[in-house]
Amino acid sequence: MIWMCVGCRHLEADVDIREKLAFSETQAREALKILRQRYPALEVVILSTCNRVEIFAAMELGEELQSEGFPANSDSGCEILLEFLAEFHHVPRELVLKNSFRETGLKVIEHLFTVASSLDSMVVGEGQILGQVKEAYYRAVECHSVSALLNPAFQRAIRVAKRVASQTGIQKRKVSVPSVAVSEFAHRIFEHFEDKKTLVVGAGKMAEETLVYLVQQGVKHITVINRSENRARELAQKFSGQTRDWEELDDAVIWADLIISTTGATLPIMTRKRFEPLEMKRNYRPLFVLDLAVPRDFEPKVGAFPNVYLYTVDDLRNVCQANIAAREKELPRAFTIIKQELEAFLQDIRHHKSGQVIRRLQSEWKKPMQQELQRLFNKIPELNEKQREEVQYSFERLVNKLLHIPLESLHQEAADFASQRGLLDAIQKLFRLK
Repeated sequence: MIWMCVGCRHLEADVDIREKLAFSETQAREALKILRQRYPALEVVILSTCNRVEIFAAMELGEELQSEGFPANSDSGCEILLEFLAEFHHVPRELVLKNSFRETGLKVIEHLFTVASSLDSMVVGEGQILGQVKEAYYRAVECHSVSALLNPAFQRAIRVAKRVASQTGIQKRKVSVPSVAVSEFAHRIFEHFEDKKTLVVGAGKMAEETLVYLVQQGVKHITVINRSENRARELAQKFSGQTRDWEELDDAVIWADLIISTTGATLPIMTRKRFEPLEMKRNYRPLFVLDLAVPRDFEPKVGAFPNVYLYTVDDLRNVCQANIAAREKELPRAFTIIKQELEAFLQDIRHHKSGQVIRRLQSEWKKPMQQELQRLFNKIPELNEKQREEVQYSFERLVNKLLHIPLESLHQEAADFASQRGLLDAIQKLFRLK
């Protein structure tokens, strides 16, 4: 069998290259169909995310597959897959080769386990990649482009990722600015969020991402203020919120318990002087302010008021970096799990391969045994049923004893993949097993 993986990741290629090679759902299905038609013996899974585009492929080797059109060599196979990637997306071949990677053999399985476990991600431990691996695998199943090789590989990769997540702290600490804002800071001030009123000033991507986390924590009362009313309305509708005019900012601050500010203003929109009368009208209620704007929307002096908890992007990034460092400390434990699971997977493959040969060998030897038994019974028709059973039992014992030594050798070589493969090839040639 040969294993291959080719593609480009954030490690090799800039985003503009990855965008050119990315597959939509429809394109991935079309590509799988084309590859299946060209190379029926080839198993393929296509994984396409914002940070990686990878083609996993595998094929059993054998005389019956030599006419399938795909080379029985992993290096040549990788070349064909990369050329297909370029051809499908109408991208120059040289550009793909320059910005791609390739893995062969057992490194492919190790890479798959590492990717699924989010150890190869731009942000180690991010939780989306496992779902994307599952989606890619299930799509390949639906397209009938996986079989006896990639099926068990991807099924085990999913189990490995779950084990890494549950047995290490690789995913326990938040590492994005919005998630840290909610989990590390907002929870210090508010025990629950169901009755807390949230004001969003500005309607950018960061504000939307932070709202996602807040809604997960139970936030229900959301107001959006933005200079562009259309964008404010669009964001508010997405989270079942309401909008207010830009001129109503002061009233909205008085109303709010939490403020997320992400405008593109060049000067602070909220100074100490402007906020001071608002603080009195708020009756000095606690106010959590997440200032994600650069330059800052809230003047630092606003954070000097006793009941105001003002955090900036720099405050959050420091925690993010600390959490990333904590995740990275878990990497040795995670890679130990990968190593254990890789060895277990290899054992399964060895037993599967040897089991196939053993069954074929036993089947081939039983054919002449049955022929000789029938010939003997025809010559001695006077044997009764019990005598026939005894003779047949003796023949079967003889065959099993003759098979014992080659089968024992197969089991002894199971720990060494290369040695077992050589022995399997020798047995198949010696006994002419198809």
